[in-house]
Amino acid sequence: MSISQQELQLAARNHGMPLEALRWPVTPVGLHYLLIHYDIPAVDEAAWRLRVGGRVRRELSLSLAELRERPAETRAVTMECAGNGRARLEPHVVSQPWLLEAVGTAEWTGVPVRALLAEAGAAEDAPEVLFTGLDRGVEGGAEQAYQRSLPQEEAAAGPLLAYAVNGVPLPPQHGFPLRLIVPGWYGMTSVKWLARIDVLDEPFAGYQQSVGYRFRASEDDPGTPVTRMLPRSLMVPPGVPEFMSRARHVAAGPCELEGRAWSGWGPIEAVEVSADGGASWAPAVLGAAPPAGAWRGWSFAWEAVPGEHELCCRARDAAGNRQPVQADWNLGGYANTSVQRVPVTVA
Repeated sequence: MSISQQELQLAARNHGMPLEALRWPVTPVGLHYLLIHYDIPAVDEAAWRLRVGGRVRRELSLSLAELRERPAETRAVTMECAGNGRARLEPHVVSQPWLLEAVGTAEWTGVPVRALLAEAGAAEDAPEVLFTGLDRGVEGGAEQAYQRSLPQEEAAAGPLLAYAVNGVPLPPQHGFPLRLIVPGWYGMTSVKWLARIDVLDEPFAGYQQSVGYRFRASEDDPGTPVTRMLPRSLMVPPGVPEFMSRARHVAAGPCELEGRAWSGWGPIEAVEVSADGGASWAPAVLGAAPPAGAWRGWSFAWEAVPGEHELCCRARDAAGNRQPVQADWNLGGYANTSVQRVPVTVA
């Protein structure tokens, strides 16, 4: 696999969560994964307004202070980039070269979307709600704002308009002053630097909806939309790493493996661990059930015997979705939930 200079440029702008940070149920803000599609916009808080329009009885124009005056909720939400695992696919997919670290769980505070839709009097028969960010760029040969829509029933369910993360105001790179948080969906849905919410007469057909973020087998395939997160489990790599390869070195004897698992389709119901590259599997012990939308901890007692080993883990959710040993390839490199493989030398 060859990484281009353009891909390295993307990788320098974005960053993943070091896997040892899986030890924390809530990811410190500076370790949470970050993907910035275009540029971080410069926002004047005093001039910024959130506008709610489209098929509503009453248009809204709200300052950040006015949003903060409304009843707020705080939710722990696991967010994963749809491209997580892309760099592990063959043939190579050219884009942000994520390995496994494009994930994090934070406590987001803000106003439920449903509250503003009710306040504005959104038309009940409107099919979708569109969220528009202040960030702009060129894709598909056209300049555009970053925009994503949700079915109205989804928008009125769990999403949050967040102005704080882990108890502090949103930093610029995470969407200051306001961003959308959509529990259970891949991160591209959680629009940052939010400027507008529009209730639509018809489904949104913008670039990020109709061209980007679709499962496609070829350039001619219209594909199907990327939506909720598929089940995935990741472990904290045990022992200590070799600097360049990150291969692990572990002392012989009892070794407690630990990690986190999540799915946007239902609660995590089981995690299995393999110490022989997936030839055999054994059940892990699940931690306490987390709040809806957050990852679940797990642990596994491994007796490390001298030699070379390959550790793997996989998850299953309550909806019956099981993480595959090897996921199918797709043109955008989305949702590669192939099991994690951790080479370990036990001495």
